[in-house]
Amino acid sequence: MQWEVIKNEQDKVISQENSHPSLPNDEPSTSSSDGSSGVSTVPRKTCGRLLCDASTVITIQMTEAEQKKLRDLKTNDGIGERPHFYVYCVKPCNSVRVGKLRVRCATCKQGALTLHRDPCNWQDVLNPRQITATCETLGCNGSKAEFFFKCRDHETAGEDDTAVALYLVRANLPAVSCLACTDVSSPVVVFECAESHVMCLDCFVTFSVSRLNERQFLHDGVLGYTLSCPIGCPDSLVREVHHFKLMGDNHYERYQRFGAEEAVLAVGGVLCPYPGCGQGIIPDQDCRRVACLNGCGYVFCRLCLQGYHIGECNPEDGNDPNGVGNSSGFNVDPSRAASSRWDEASSIAIRVTTKPCPKCRTPTERDGGCMHMVCTRASCAFHWCWVCQTEWTRECMAAHWFG
Repeated sequence: MQWEVIKNEQDKVISQENSHPSLPNDEPSTSSSDGSSGVSTVPRKTCGRLLCDASTVITIQMTEAEQKKLRDLKTNDGIGERPHFYVYCVKPCNSVRVGKLRVRCATCKQGALTLHRDPCNWQDVLNPRQITATCETLGCNGSKAEFFFKCRDHETAGEDDTAVALYLVRANLPAVSCLACTDVSSPVVVFECAESHVMCLDCFVTFSVSRLNERQFLHDGVLGYTLSCPIGCPDSLVREVHHFKLMGDNHYERYQRFGAEEAVLAVGGVLCPYPGCGQGIIPDQDCRRVACLNGCGYVFCRLCLQGYHIGECNPEDGNDPNGVGNSSGFNVDPSRAASSRWDEASSIAIRVTTKPCPKCRTPTERDGGCMHMVCTRASCAFHWCWVCQTEWTRECMAAHWFG
């Protein structure tokens, strides 16, 4: 085998920065009708240096539009920093935006609801049915509230038009410096570790992209492919993967692909080794011959990831104990040695255009004719099937003799 208000105040926007879950007694702020905040504000300090400037690699890796989105998030309105919620708006903005909090009945999804208490922290908002309420909709006996977010920057398209809460992104009202670059900017990313370490958005992007390039994200059985606090604090994994959207679309697509690959490997699967494929395959545990049925069709050995063969696997090139990397007088970084092989390009070309004889592993190229191959090596002369990469049989003849 191969293998998701208060009564009559449905439109009320709670414009406040909720406290960390470990501080449930913080007083919530209020909003007046003109949008001004009822909480005292701390003047925003000017950021003396941005990590993501024209001289850094992030500028090269992110598009101009993605850089503009980050700059827009950090724009000072001239009247001091305000507390906000931040969300990822999938459509139509496709970017991080200021959000607005709404509430509805968890049963009938209507907004005619009387809350028994206000939300005090992110746990109250992110976890469903944390707060009791009385639903005022006729015929509904709902007793639990459900919070959700909308994007503030576009006209709502209905109650189903919701946005993902980026609960780690906060307005930097206390003016905490970034743990990486020590600048003070806003908004910032606040990790859920006990110390609540803070990173500016630029450094968070740099940190995430560097870990992605090194494939150093962590695979968690529940949360998936994610990161922890840069300091390595326990219980600090990012639970909402949309935070990694800050990296830009191209990096986020790579993040998703790497995450899918790690998930396949975590359950005992393999990735097709054919250049340009990488299809995830979950074969039977005792299966050695693996075919990439839903991808490129390549047939390979599960043990050595080379073209399928009969008999024992040969050691891969570069694993010879007498190789240059084991010289007592001169040490070579194995990663540099692997990328400095003169014949690397030709080896890939051979791998793409040929298949090995299943018996002696002589590279063989088919330029037409039938699928019945005969090894050209005189000492072998093995009869094999180009499709199955195993010994030629009457079944091969009946199924795909001519293609």
